[in-house]
Amino acid sequence: MSEIPERKPVFTAKPPNPSRLADGVSDAIAAALFDGRISPGEPLPPEGEIAREFGVSKPIAREALRQLTAAGLIFTQQGKVARAKALSGESMDKIYGYAVRSSLKRLREANEMRRVVETGIARLAAERRDPEGLDIMRQGLAGMLASVQEPSGFTAADILFHLGLAVTTGNYMIRVHMESMRSVQREVSELFSRRANRSDADWRATIGRHQAIYDAIAVGDADLAEQKIREHFEAADIASLEVADKLKDAER
Repeated sequence: MSEIPERKPVFTAKPPNPSRLADGVSDAIAAALFDGRISPGEPLPPEGEIAREFGVSKPIAREALRQLTAAGLIFTQQGKVARAKALSGESMDKIYGYAVRSSLKRLREANEMRRVVETGIARLAAERRDPEGLDIMRQGLAGMLASVQEPSGFTAADILFHLGLAVTTGNYMIRVHMESMRSVQREVSELFSRRANRSDADWRATIGRHQAIYDAIAVGDADLAEQKIREHFEAADIASLEVADKLKDAER
């Protein structure tokens, strides 16, 4: 009977603080996921092997995996080893989604967060001009042009454009954060598109504001990029929140 070859340690484990054993194990595994020692879709070592590598019990290893599953970093299936997930903003996006649908106050707060965050992102995007991000922004613009008077398609293209904005910074963490704000973007874009009096010219003005943001970033003008995205939020997002107020009044 052949022996099973000993697997090389994956996590460069350090003895965790006894009072935080599961936290220490989950931190070490997360570090392996973030620095690429374990790729998205790749299986993690079995629970027993994780316990041996860290010198902890199986229940502690199981709790560490549970924490990582809850954080959206791994996924598990009954009877199978856990597998790594690609880092994304999915978990936070769900939380933001619940928040913005709960009240107009939370929607306003989330929209304010977008203005603060995306202003800085636009400046960095203009400084970095990552080609992948610029291409995604162009795809978003094309999608908006193809979806005039079609709210669902327009919203999807709008979200794609802003993802491209984040990708253009070349900063992966900014990309993940933008993914986490999709629910906020979707809610605002859909509200804006629900205005009964929205004309074809109005749809195209929205596209024009996005085009102006792209143009400023493409030429590397950080000041202009910041100015154009501020103008976009003033014209589009504030109007959408006014629509939300009217909808709220109509429900009373």
